[in-house]
Amino acid sequence: MTAVSRMGPADGHLPNGHLPSGHLMERMPAVRGRLTADAPLAPVTWFRVGGPAEVMFRPADADDLAAFLAALPAEVPVTVIGVASNLLVRDGGVPGVTIRLGRGFTDIAADGMLLAAGAAALDLNVAMVARDAGIAGVEFLSGIPGTIGGALRMNGGAYGRELADVLVSATAVARDGRRLEFSHAGMGFTYRHSAAPEDCIFTGAVLRGEPGNPLEIARRMAEISDKRADSQPVRSRTGGSTFKNPAPEISGGHKAWELIDKAGCRGLSIGDAQVSEKHCNFLINNGTATAAQLEALGEEVRRRVFEASGVTLEWEIKRIGVEFSPSPPRGEGRDEGVRRQPDAPADGSPSPQPSPRGGEGDMADGGHA
Repeated sequence: MTAVSRMGPADGHLPNGHLPSGHLMERMPAVRGRLTADAPLAPVTWFRVGGPAEVMFRPADADDLAAFLAALPAEVPVTVIGVASNLLVRDGGVPGVTIRLGRGFTDIAADGMLLAAGAAALDLNVAMVARDAGIAGVEFLSGIPGTIGGALRMNGGAYGRELADVLVSATAVARDGRRLEFSHAGMGFTYRHSAAPEDCIFTGAVLRGEPGNPLEIARRMAEISDKRADSQPVRSRTGGSTFKNPAPEISGGHKAWELIDKAGCRGLSIGDAQVSEKHCNFLINNGTATAAQLEALGEEVRRRVFEASGVTLEWEIKRIGVEFSPSPPRGEGRDEGVRRQPDAPADGSPSPQPSPRGGEGDMADGGHA
């Protein structure tokens, strides 16, 4: 695999031999940011697994993003990633264009009790700016290892609060390049979900806190950090909370980790993919796990929980890309050796079968889903 990067106008003048004829890179419009062909994604995901992005685009700013999307052929699929902390990239990689927002989307500014943050701003950094400005009520963001864009997409929450509690408005760019703005009501927040169009890309948000003592805010953030370290496998290759907590009326008041534990899945493994013994709503990569093994393990957990309790767990981790398959013979289409991996049913049995591993660990709910 040869990665080719370029900045500036995408005029199709690429070094001979660097890319096969007909590569998607040849169809990319002019940009001010960076375009990269066959960009490795595994190094940027917390699981450290997954295939490459067919094309990666890092826009310079919102104007660059909007112009790119307006000029990009409508049939080219677009996928957006952040810091990839709650993401599983399948082993065959991600077809089309993968967009990752960078420095042009990381600004954070406090004005009274309002916080304006770019979509690529880390949740922790937003909480730290709020602390220094004496803005309380957003400490929970320090316990979410992601970005504001990700929190907007899934109504991110932890330790008793969620983004819906503090959001004023959000900005985004539509797939056709139109600039969008959403009010709080327009986001249609529910548990770990927003009703904003799936194909829009968030660029920023305005949050509202309340007056607070910086020392008290710092104390609360330290408590969150300690609880997270005590109850979650924060030093492991993980993707965060794997499954959403089911509605209490469905689960009998049990959280996802409790249902997983009751189904005997703590420590369950497929190869180096394992259900964490410390917090069994986390999957971890102990070394050489593949995305396929991690996803199969998650589906096996869903199957066992359904058999044990009748509850169908819903994935919280976002899964993107296609399943790996050997490359087609030279001369055949680029995508002919790859097939899409559909979501497995709750009662489906993956292959290979997992084997039990480990014993009882600390049963704790770290608050992040």
